[in-house]
Amino acid sequence: MTTRQTFLAEAAKRILITDGAFGTEIQNWKLSEADYAGTLGLAKDQKGNNDILALTKPEVPEAIHRAYFEAGADIAETNTFSANRISQADYAAEHLVREINVESAKLARRLADEFQAKDGRPRFVAGAVGPTNKTLSLSPDVNDPGFREIDFDYLKDVYREQVDALLEGGADFILIETVFDTLNAKAGIMAVLEAADALARDVPIMLSMTLTDLSGRNLSGHTVEAFWHAVRHAKPVTIGLNCSFGAEQLRPHVRTLSDICDTLIMVYPNAGLPNELGEYDEQPSTTAGLVREWAANAQVNVLGGCCGSTPAHIAAIAKAVGELPPRALPVPPVVTRLAGLEPMTMAA
Repeated sequence: MTTRQTFLAEAAKRILITDGAFGTEIQNWKLSEADYAGTLGLAKDQKGNNDILALTKPEVPEAIHRAYFEAGADIAETNTFSANRISQADYAAEHLVREINVESAKLARRLADEFQAKDGRPRFVAGAVGPTNKTLSLSPDVNDPGFREIDFDYLKDVYREQVDALLEGGADFILIETVFDTLNAKAGIMAVLEAADALARDVPIMLSMTLTDLSGRNLSGHTVEAFWHAVRHAKPVTIGLNCSFGAEQLRPHVRTLSDICDTLIMVYPNAGLPNELGEYDEQPSTTAGLVREWAANAQVNVLGGCCGSTPAHIAAIAKAVGELPPRALPVPPVVTRLAGLEPMTMAA
């Protein structure tokens, strides 16, 4: 079977588990500038460049991947959220983008294969592609609404460089995550489709939107339903939500997606809302109890955690939903669906 077919077969049996946060786990290591920089001799300070650790201190992401697999994860997301030319420019590391992604994917692949060999349960690697710090839909200059720092073709090429390297390293899927701008996501989708054509094989896409307010819109203003209408053509293997808020605040938006999407729903919320110090206090049992409600209502297929979540959170989630059946895919009526900021369905 293809990777897509294997994944769908596993998802038909049970609710699958993706991993948790990487950034907050890396912070727990209390790494120094020298740990991040290694012997690369880069011109800028590297502290905080989590992606570079694949080259300078790979034992850190390896330990985190291992902890999440031991907690029950079926999917490892590569530590490549900012491993693109735009984001790495902040660290004068643009020339290392390919190497970072290849090595990160190889690391996750090796551990996924190791854990699969132990018990025969398929493990998967999702090549994580973040949104960058640029937006195609909005101007960064309030005095010039038409100004854009980059254009669509440039961002698509930036993503293509990252996607090619992730696939070279062994990623099964490309996860376009934390989507705050739907047009950015479309550039990512185009990059993946081009990469798939070049390889003459299927490259499954995972899409994960992030909400910027409780009304259920991302930064570019799209509702969750409009977002689905805008990206459905890519035939993503999963679609869902991550980051944004805690599970409590995401409840109505998960229900909306579950009702309308004829693909798997993957949700990995933050461990609650941050406190006044920017830290996450929600306990694993609380997070697990909240996401279990989605599972009990047959609204999800894949669950995990984002900011503030730990291996303990993932273990608690895996235990909480282990006996619950996965969501069955709905069969929506065949109509023409269009998307602006709001969804539009044309009369049949």
